Amino acid sequence: MLNSHLSLTEVEALARRVHATQTDKAGRPYTVHLAAVAEGVAARGGTDEQIAAAWLHDSVEDGALSESWLENAPLPRSVKDMVSAMTKRPGESPETYAARILAVPGALLIKESDIAHNADPQRLAELDTPTRDRLTAKYARMRRLLGLVAG
Repeated sequence: MLNSHLSLTEVEALARRVHATQTDKAGRPYTVHLAAVAEGVAARGGTDEQIAAAWLHDSVEDGALSESWLENAPLPRSVKDMVSAMTKRPGESPETYAARILAVPGALLIKESDIAHNADPQRLAELDTPTRDRLTAKYARMRRLLGLVAG
């Protein structure tokens, strides 16, 4: 990312700062998930813009940053669009959410990496059985809606 945009290092630092007090469902620092998603995007051949969006993918949804902040942030339009696509709205159906991800160039790779980390069997094993079963079904459904698996 060039010129007046935040660098990838600055985006990572921002994400780590705004999510610093959050934990995941297993009680681990939430930034572990963000790093895993960003690393997954990079490993899947993602661009710097996709990696930046991966660092920020939950920032608006989780209330760490506002939609207004995102819109006015010194980020490329593509990053803003991918983060916005990844932001699930209250009451939004999985079908509507998946359609938005599929409509925004670059967002699918981020969601694929997000689901891969969220659905990691070792990560899910740390959760209670009802939560693990609910999330396993949720991620399988989203994979189908996004065309990441047959059926």
